[in-house]
Order: sequence, then C-alpha cells, then structure tokens
Amino acid sequence: MNRSRAYVFVVAMLLLAGAALPGRAVAQLPQVQFQQMPSALSITWEVRNRFRLFKEERDFRLQADALSSGQSILASEQALAVQSDGRGWARNMIGRLCIDATGRVTEPCTRDSVKESYLTPQDHPVTVRLAGEVPVGATCAWTVEDGEANPRTQTIDCNEPLNFRARYGRTTNVTVDVSSGADAPQRVATQIAVRDIFIAGLGDSIASGEGNPDRAVELSDDGFCFRSYLGGPANIYFRPGRAKFKGARACDTSDGQSLQNWQAAGAQWFNAACHRSLYSYQTRTAIALAVRNPQIAVTYLPLACTGATIAQGLFGSQSARECAVTRSGFNCTGTVNAQIAELREALNAAASRQPGRTLDLIMLSIGANDINFSGLVADIIVDSGTERTLSQRSGVIGTVDAARDILQRELPADFGKMRQALKPLVGGDLSRVMYVSYANPALLNGAPCPGGRAGFDIHPTFNADPQRLSDVTNFVQSEFLPRIKQLATCSGNALCADAKTERMTFVDQHQSSFADHGFCARAETDPPFDQQCFSPKGESFVTDIVDAANNPLACGAGASEFRAYAPRARWVRDANDSYFAAMTYPQATRAPNRPGDIHDATWGILSAVYGGAIHPTAEGHAAMADAALPAASAVLNLGIQPAGVTSEPIAPLAPAQQ
Repeated sequence: MNRSRAYVFVVAMLLLAGAALPGRAVAQLPQVQFQQMPSALSITWEVRNRFRLFKEERDFRLQADALSSGQSILASEQALAVQSDGRGWARNMIGRLCIDATGRVTEPCTRDSVKESYLTPQDHPVTVRLAGEVPVGATCAWTVEDGEANPRTQTIDCNEPLNFRARYGRTTNVTVDVSSGADAPQRVATQIAVRDIFIAGLGDSIASGEGNPDRAVELSDDGFCFRSYLGGPANIYFRPGRAKFKGARACDTSDGQSLQNWQAAGAQWFNAACHRSLYSYQTRTAIALAVRNPQIAVTYLPLACTGATIAQGLFGSQSARECAVTRSGFNCTGTVNAQIAELREALNAAASRQPGRTLDLIMLSIGANDINFSGLVADIIVDSGTERTLSQRSGVIGTVDAARDILQRELPADFGKMRQALKPLVGGDLSRVMYVSYANPALLNGAPCPGGRAGFDIHPTFNADPQRLSDVTNFVQSEFLPRIKQLATCSGNALCADAKTERMTFVDQHQSSFADHGFCARAETDPPFDQQCFSPKGESFVTDIVDAANNPLACGAGASEFRAYAPRARWVRDANDSYFAAMTYPQATRAPNRPGDIHDATWGILSAVYGGAIHPTAEGHAAMADAALPAASAVLNLGIQPAGVTSEPIAPLAPAQQ
C-alpha cells in the first residue's frame, strides 16, 4: 500500500472509531459539498472607463481598442487618424469631459449616468468575469462583500459579466459558486482592490498640446483678406478663412460683431485660455497608463498652459492665449491662475474630503519659454524689414545671445525654486516628478533643416532664414537640451540641496526619433493635399488679389480638404500647419501686441509664433508619450500589462523617501 492510500485508510479508521465512541455526536455532512480540488476556473476583473476625465465609456473604449495588442501610442494615433479621415479622434469629446467650458474640473462629474466626485471618488465601476473552462449552461451565484454592508448576491449565467461598484480604499471579497448539472458546485474567490492614481500635468505649450486643438478649425475655401503693415491696396493678401464665419471677408470693413463671429468659428480646445488639448503627451501618457493597467483608475488633473514660464505660469498668473467660447458668450479674463497654486488648492480640497488622498505623479515640461523660445522662432521666420523691425520693438523677436544668458544665469535659480515648491506636493521625493524633455524641432537626418519659405508662406513676411535657423538649432541641441537635463537630474553644477530626493525622473528617449521628423520632413506618404498644395518652393498661394479672393490656394484645391491629423513625415507643425489647424486669433493677448481687428496682419505673425508653429503634431506627442509611459509606470510601480483583464493584484506605490 503506497503512502497516499495509507493516509486515506488511517483517516477513515479514525473517523469510524470516533463515530463508535460513546457520547460522541456524529457530524452531519452538508447536503451540498463544494469541489475543493484545483479548478481550471478563475475570476478576472477590470475597472470600466478607468481614465476618469472621460465622462463616457465609449471614449475610453476607443482608446483601449486602438492600443490593443500592445500597439505603441504612436501606432494607435496613426490608426485613429486614418479612422477619422484625418479630422482627429478628439473632435467630438470636448463636451464629454469632466472639464467645464472655462477649463475647470467639474465637481461633481456625472460619468456614465453616475454622479461622482472627480478628485475624491467614493467607488469605481468594476466588471467581473468567470474565466477558464466554464461548463456549458453553468450558473454562477456571485457574492460581493466589502465589509460596509450586507453581502450582495446575484445569480446569473456564467457567460455573463457581473458589474458593481467597488468602494474606494477598501478590499472587496468576491466569491462565485459555479453549478452545472449533477457535478458538485465549484467555488472560486478573489479579492478586488482598485488603486486610484492621482496625476497632475504641469508646464508650458509642449505640456499642454499647443498646435493640436481638440477640434481643428473648419476652413473656408474662399479667401479672407489681411492688411500688411504698410497698408494700401498693393499690400493686402488673401488666405483661407474660417468656415461658418458671418462677417466681412474684405479688408475695408470690420466691426466688433465680426470679431465675435470670427471667434465663434474658431478651433476648439478643452481649455482655450491655455490651449490644453487631449492630444498632449501628458494626456496620452495618462490614458495609456489606464488602458495598460486594467485594475487601476487614473484621476488626471491637466494644468499645463501654453506660454508658461516658471515665474509666470507655475508661480504666478500669466496671460491667456484665447477667450473661451461658452453658451453665454465669451469668457475672456485675460489671465490664467498660477499652476502650482491651482494644484495646491486641488490637493487641499481632496485631502479635506478624503484624508490620505495624495498625489502620485507630476508630469512636467518647462523652461523653453523662460529662454524666450517663441522669440527665437520669430527671429528665424520674420524676415521682411518693416515687420522685423516692428517685431523687435514689441519684443516678439528674441536672440540666441539673450537666450544663452538666461540659460546660464537665471534658469538654474528658477529651477531650484521650482524644486522646493514641488517637493512637498510629492511627499518630499522629486523622483515622482517626471520631467519630459523637449525634442529639437528643426532636424532632418540629424542635421538642421535647410530653411526657406516652404511651410512658411502663409504670411508674406515669413522666410526661415538658413543661418539663423542653423544657429538656433545648434543652440537648442548643444546647449539648451543638455542644460535642461542637468537641471532636472541634479547633475553638472545644478543647484540641488539633496540630489537623492531632488532628482527628477527624466525622459528624453524620444529625441532620437525626432531627428528624422523635423518641420521640414516630407515623404511620398504625406497626405495628397500637403504634396499638391504646400509648395516646397514657398509658392502655395495665389498672389493676384482678385483671383485669391475666390480661392487663395495655387493648387486649385479647397482649403477644407486639409486634414490636421492625417499622418505625415513631419512631427512638428510649420507655420502653414498652425494656420490651417488652429488659425489662432490672440484676442486675449495684452497690448501692444494685440491686433486691432481680424484683418490686421499683426495677428498673422502672432498666430504662427504663439499658435502652434514649431510645436509637435499629434504624432509627435504620441512619440513623446511612448517614451514617457515606461518611466511613469516605473515611478508608479506598475507593470505595463497586456490589454485585457487580469486577476493579479496591483503593487502598492513605494513610500516616499524622507
């Protein structure tokens, strides 16, 4: 007799002996015994609509489906671009976010017909399934118990999922009894604990998604008149206007009502004052974290603002980029609150309602505006004598020498102040601040773009001067980007009191990819409109003012055929792109730079300099997000999970270093 049979025999004899002892009660076996042997069944679960900025599950599912099978964020962006015919996947989502028309978080926010507190969720929607070799026709009796109320029970077909809301901060015990025919029921159990990750996005135009409005401007095929600085009939020119604009297209008439009509027909952002966009690398990274980790929820607070510097943007208020168009009219305060103050206010509100609610991760890009990068862009492209002189006087144009001086003298000290302000917001550990660096926007095959009017003939005065372009490109590559890395990582001579706790998590792996995708990149796979209508010689527009009034494009196609989000070789918007995608009218810009009316040539320059030119496209932001995702996952102690459900528990966040 082998050992296992001997063990069974001994146990049986003991049971019989116990039954025969006088006075010993014989235990009654239950009528139903559950099968305790190893089962091929398991419980899997996931959080539904787990990117909490989305009000509706369908918007999250769109992203989840695009990122299925382990696709990169860039590949998903390109697939969604094709699916939307280049019009952009975000164009219909603006009204379906937990963000109001002024860009503020909606509290509470109704998500999938359930009213929730956005910053302090009380529970999360969960879907549970029985997986494995489920018997045909089996019935599942589910029991859900979270310790707060009586256990909830529900009996359904085992092929059907169980949906319920799991309490925030609690472990929920889930048990299922599987019954099938005459076989003994099988019992399977698991524990569910949803980890809600709180992420904030801070920074400047690269962080906000500048150049990529959630809903691109609709273009008119007719010409719209602009006056040059010199004035007179010989100094007017026509470019595509905004579709649905009701007002004068000619230069000789303009009034306040035309301005409101013009503004109402513009591109749409989920925050117009800051040009915050769903296409930004910060938003795409947060979405991908939610998609790739089915058992978490992501509460994302977007605060980045185009034009921000450390002093005016993070610490202090800044000028708004545009006025918000609301149902009641225009919301144009002219200023935007300091980002760090906004974040502190949100954290204090969350902690007061939900003790223990803390920030898990900050995504950050800042510093380019501090050295006046937009001024360097203007220095490159504003070429005509009169316009260049006026732009220099008004401060629109900057120089490499001035930028270098700021980089060496002022930016290190400002970076140090920023570190000290951010440190208490992340538990004293700045590794939870993920600094995503910039990409050099003017490279092709690793060398500076050649320059010229190609991509910049949207304005008569524009011409990318080759020498100035080369000087700026080399400054960015050899001085600005290395110095930014030193400041973020406490290397070189960066001012860090304690490198162990003040070193940020740094991301720059995307820079090598951008070396082949600068604003001058072209390919045979570019959209037909780009190939036919954006002249490589800078001759894209009709110069005759009579003919241009009817159709300003030399190719003869209508401007409405342009697709802002079609895949293309360049991952950086040129001036033509920024006009055709956003056509920014800087109504909120402070004098003296604010244009006098919608026909003023001043705003043509500002629209390019401040409206998205030399900023990443949606593809560029997706490439940045691909670089940021592994770093964010490491900081949050998340393994990047394959798409689908899993029953593995999520590891807790490592405690902050003190």
